[in-house]
Amino acid sequence: MLISKLPYRFMFVLAVLLFSGASWLGLPRPAAAAELLDRTPRIAVISAFEPELALLLKKVHAPHRYSANGVQFTTGTLQGKPVVLFLSGISMTNAAMTTQLALDRFRISHIVFSGIAGGVNPDLHIGDVTVAQRWGQYLELVMARETGPGVFSPPPGKDSLKLPHFGMMFVRPVRVRSAAHPQLESKFWFDVDPHMLAVARGLGKVHLGACDHAGKCLNRPPELVVGGSGVSGSAFVDNAAFRRYVYDTFHANVLDMESAACAAVAYSNGVPFIAFRSLSDLAGGGEGVNEMHTFLSIAADNSAKVLLAFLAAWH
Repeated sequence: MLISKLPYRFMFVLAVLLFSGASWLGLPRPAAAAELLDRTPRIAVISAFEPELALLLKKVHAPHRYSANGVQFTTGTLQGKPVVLFLSGISMTNAAMTTQLALDRFRISHIVFSGIAGGVNPDLHIGDVTVAQRWGQYLELVMARETGPGVFSPPPGKDSLKLPHFGMMFVRPVRVRSAAHPQLESKFWFDVDPHMLAVARGLGKVHLGACDHAGKCLNRPPELVVGGSGVSGSAFVDNAAFRRYVYDTFHANVLDMESAACAAVAYSNGVPFIAFRSLSDLAGGGEGVNEMHTFLSIAADNSAKVLLAFLAAWH
């Protein structure tokens, strides 16, 4: 009440003094608006962790490195196209955070993701590269109450999708805003850019590796599969029953831990997006132990090879 009676000029001077003295008073200062690190329009090339980006980094022409919030960015050209490459970090939160960081600090025209994934479609095999036409967050859930033996009932008012549930796990959409749709909307599927998908469909034969440098080989030649669905969530899946549920419910080819988060951020910002994912394992559908570490390098390089072919064809 006393402050409200002070002259406005005095209040302004007081505010300036408090702001300028925030550092020596130990108080947080408002963050300054982020400045662009580079003003060239570029395609963002993202992978989750180092082995997925290794082949692409080796092929960058005239690399230049930047850092923001601890994330390392490498600009240059790939297949003659201006790019900025960086790691999203593993999992949905990291992927969303670093994708938005790149959009804030660089002039991003398009987003492409390259990495490994778990195979869900039983017709696909390790080493195959998938280019899904849409991505959903399949672990956005209501954990429902058990109201009887094996009977689960989600609470009223929760907008779970009318899809089969897995025990107490009921999938629901996410609520998002975007420049094109400033009002909240519920979405499950985020489509990739149709023009980018059309280029991927027209790639034709891409030479994909069947063996790694240590001589470990697949039992069949890998293939490129364009179309279908992919799903993402913050869980590493190595369970045959859950794999079957994901395929039966979402008709997904693959599941991973980042792509749908990047797709949602791209949608919110109105930036075209596409993801290339190669199967490193079968998400619990294979025999014996999980295959990821056995076929990681083959899968990561195959995804990168398709991305390089895509960039070469992109105009």
